[in-house]
Amino acid sequence: MRAISGLWRWRHNPLCRGTDLAEAWVALAALLLVALAAPVTGCLVGSAAQDALQRSVRAQHQARHQVTATVLRELDPSPPPADPETAGDPPRRVLAHWTASDGTERSGAVTAPLEEPRPGDRFRMWTDRQGRVAARPLDTATATTHAVLAGIGATLVAAGLVEGCRRLIVRRMVRHRYARLDRAWDRAGPDWGRTGADS
Repeated sequence: MRAISGLWRWRHNPLCRGTDLAEAWVALAALLLVALAAPVTGCLVGSAAQDALQRSVRAQHQARHQVTATVLRELDPSPPPADPETAGDPPRRVLAHWTASDGTERSGAVTAPLEEPRPGDRFRMWTDRQGRVAARPLDTATATTHAVLAGIGATLVAAGLVEGCRRLIVRRMVRHRYARLDRAWDRAGPDWGRTGADS
């Protein structure tokens, strides 16, 4: 709004310099770009991220299967996890047995979401098509959250770039204005203040 009022105020003002009007136009253009182009950029990036992440969700859900595993015995404690989602009690490592989605029998060391695993306890875990232990697939809500965050981030980056460009342009205009003022001062400077000195 300041840019619009600035344009209106300088429109017919005899004290208006060309650079003042140019600065107001640059500010108005930047305002319009931040208000219109930045949100459009965010929507496009968010939409593209949503499409890619939802394809990944579908692919992961097709490639991974949840199976029921049976604890054979508990193993030595594992080191603390680096994953913040599993912060808290360290997961228990157990030797477990499970049947893969293709019907083959598998066994191996896995982490079990059990507080006190005992032989014979059952728990659910994710495997790939070959029956190997796999991470839990990405869910739709998490993918949507990531896409929204990507869109917001793109909007903020676009607005920041517009504002940065506006500041660079205005800085160059101010430097140019000061250079012109210095040149004018150099031309008038030697005689300044000498009016009537000999009289």
